[in-house]
Amino acid sequence: MKRTILYFLIIAFGIFLLSSCSKTIRVGFLMDESVDGRWLKDKEIFINQVESHGGEVVFRASEGDIKKQTLLGNEILEQGVDVLVLIPSDQYEAANIVLAAHKKGVPVISYDRMVKNCNLDFYISFDHVDVGELQAKYISTACPSGKYAILGGAVYDNNSFLLRLGQLNVIQPLVDRGDIKVVYDNYANYWSPDEGYRLMKECLKKSKDVDAVLAANDRLAGGAIKALEEEGIDHKVFVSGMDADLDAVQRVFGGTQTMTVYKPIEAIAVKAADISMQIALDQKIPATNLSVNNGYKQIPSLLLPAMIVNRETINLTVVADGYLEENNIIKK
Repeated sequence: MKRTILYFLIIAFGIFLLSSCSKTIRVGFLMDESVDGRWLKDKEIFINQVESHGGEVVFRASEGDIKKQTLLGNEILEQGVDVLVLIPSDQYEAANIVLAAHKKGVPVISYDRMVKNCNLDFYISFDHVDVGELQAKYISTACPSGKYAILGGAVYDNNSFLLRLGQLNVIQPLVDRGDIKVVYDNYANYWSPDEGYRLMKECLKKSKDVDAVLAANDRLAGGAIKALEEEGIDHKVFVSGMDADLDAVQRVFGGTQTMTVYKPIEAIAVKAADISMQIALDQKIPATNLSVNNGYKQIPSLLLPAMIVNRETINLTVVADGYLEENNIIKK
């Protein structure tokens, strides 16, 4: 009888081990936006990479709704994920999602945007101070003196302030020297063309004599360019951007936008998927030689490099990387 019980326990334990080894890792992926532009590519590449490792993605997107994102975060956690990858709709409110995840023993990776003031587990993004410097160096080289407008990114996104820091690292000495005069400086409420248009209109009411626009991203740049065109300004205005959205690269090709900064989407999406699977399997945060302070602690981090896209480098950057197709860029 004892031997029979022993055999039963051995068999039961073996079944448990097999079931544990064959357990499908579930990765929560909670985005802010997902329907177009670069974010659609992030979504597709990330999900494909997790699935290539045998994992399963539980996906939700708040589409810019801050309160909805908190609800969706709880919804994902209720489905029993092993790790959560989060692109915050708001840098502060998303801390509640991190807290809820930790209550369920789920580690959280902040993707592209930092979640502030919480016990975050890992941060993967680009060096947005460097991105701001790339924007400002390029524009100030093309336009070393004159009147500048600065259109900052969305106030709910920590990247907006990092971009501004990078921009000021470059142009502040030129301002102090008197070469550049900043005639307008404000942050957007949202990352949208409408906000870029609104901010640029505000600027033009104060001063129509604008030589350069440091727009934080391509959506803001697009709105700013529309406002400039409506005013019929008869001299070239140098305009920066970020994200290498298709319509922005079309503008760069056509000459209405001076440059944009490409943040390689496949690099961050693949790496984030790999790290999320590693954390879920090992229950250990990968060791890094970099950490970023989120207001609560130093967060283990991975920051990836970005690159400038101008008319001459379109084929060498976004086309060569497979992000955009040349035919789609030049058809406009």
